[in-house]
Amino acid sequence: MRFDLFTLYVLAIGTLILSVALTLWEGQARPQRRRELQLFAAGYAMLAAGCVIAIIRQGVLGSALGNLTFVSGYLLVLNGVAAINGRRYAGLSVAMLVALALAWMAGGSRWEADLWSYIGGIPIVVAVGLTAWEMIRCRPLRALRSHPLVVALLAMHTLFYAGRLFVLPLLEAWLGPAVIAGVAKLTMYEGVLYSVGMPMALLAVVREESHAQLLESSRRDFLTGLGNRQWFFEQGERLLRQRAADEPVALLAFDLDHFKSINDRHGHAMGDEILKAFARIARHTLGPEAALARIGGEEFVALLPGYERTHARDIGRVLAARFAEAVPRDPRSAGVEATVSIGVAAFGGGGTTLGDMLSSADRALYLAKERGRNRIELDMPLALAPAC
Repeated sequence: MRFDLFTLYVLAIGTLILSVALTLWEGQARPQRRRELQLFAAGYAMLAAGCVIAIIRQGVLGSALGNLTFVSGYLLVLNGVAAINGRRYAGLSVAMLVALALAWMAGGSRWEADLWSYIGGIPIVVAVGLTAWEMIRCRPLRALRSHPLVVALLAMHTLFYAGRLFVLPLLEAWLGPAVIAGVAKLTMYEGVLYSVGMPMALLAVVREESHAQLLESSRRDFLTGLGNRQWFFEQGERLLRQRAADEPVALLAFDLDHFKSINDRHGHAMGDEILKAFARIARHTLGPEAALARIGGEEFVALLPGYERTHARDIGRVLAARFAEAVPRDPRSAGVEATVSIGVAAFGGGGTTLGDMLSSADRALYLAKERGRNRIELDMPLALAPAC
C-alpha cells in the first residue's frame, strides 16, 4: 500500500494528537514525572502543529513557521528528557530558535528550498542527538528494559536526518531535483514511525520506572530506610551465591535492649527516633558493602561479605559502643539510655545457607540477652566481654 504525502502528514498528525492525550493522561497517574510528561506532550503538540503548517504552508513565511514549529517540538522533547536528569536546555533552545529564525530572515525566498530541505534540519539533528545523549547517560533509567529502545529510536531518527543533510545534496546533484519529492515522502514514512514509536517508548520508560520504584519501596522499611526482611533474603542469597569459594562471610543479628520499656516510658515517637538512630549508626559503621536490614520491630540484621567471625565481632562491638554513646547525646533522644545485644554467625560454622546463618546468629543473640544484654556473643558457646 502506497500513501501520498498528504495522507502521511494526516497519519502523523493523528498519532501525535493521540500521543498528547495519552501522555497528559499518564501525567495524572505519575505526579513524580508530571512536568516531564507535560514537556513531552507539548513537544508532540508542536510536531503535530508543524505537520499542519507543512500541509497548508504558502511562501517563505509558511515554510519558516513550519520549520520553527518542528524544531520547537523536538526541543521540548529534549528538555523533557533532560529534566529527568535534572538538567535544562532552555538557553540553548532559545539560541537555536533565534539562529534558525535569523537564517530564514536572511535567506528569504532565495534560499527557501535549501532552508526547508537542508539547513532547517540541522537543529533537528542537534536536538534529537542531544536527546539521545541525555537518555544514554540518564542514571535513573539505565537499568530499565525499555531504556535501550528509546535510545535506539532516537539514534535512528538522528542518523536519518543527518543522512538527509549530507547525502541528499549528493543525490540531488546526481539524480536531479526530482529526488527531493521521493526523499520527502520517505521522510514522512520515517516521521510517522517516529511519531508512533517515540511517544509509546517514552511512556513505557515512565511506567517501568514507576513500577521499579514501587517494587523498591516494597523492599524497604519506611521508618529507617533500610531493607526489610524480603529485601534482606533476596540480597543475602545473591551475595552468598556470588562469594568466592574461600571468601568469609559473617552475619550479625541485633536486638535493641528493653525497647518496649523505652516506648512505654518515653512514647512511640521517641522509640522511632531510637530505631532511626541505630539504623544511621549501623549504616555508617558497617559501610555500604553490608546488607543491612530491619527485619522486625527492634530487630536488625547485617550480612558482612569478607568478614571472619572475630572481625565481625570486633566491628559489632564498635557499633554497640557508638550507639550507646550517641543516643543520650542526640537532642532528639537526650537522656535516653539505649543499648543493643548482638549475635554473630559465620558461613560454614553457622551454616551454609542464609537461613541457617540467621538461626545460628539468633541463638547467639538469645545467649547475649540471657547473660544480661548489652553484649555480643559468637555462635559458639564462647562468652565475651560486654559490648561497651
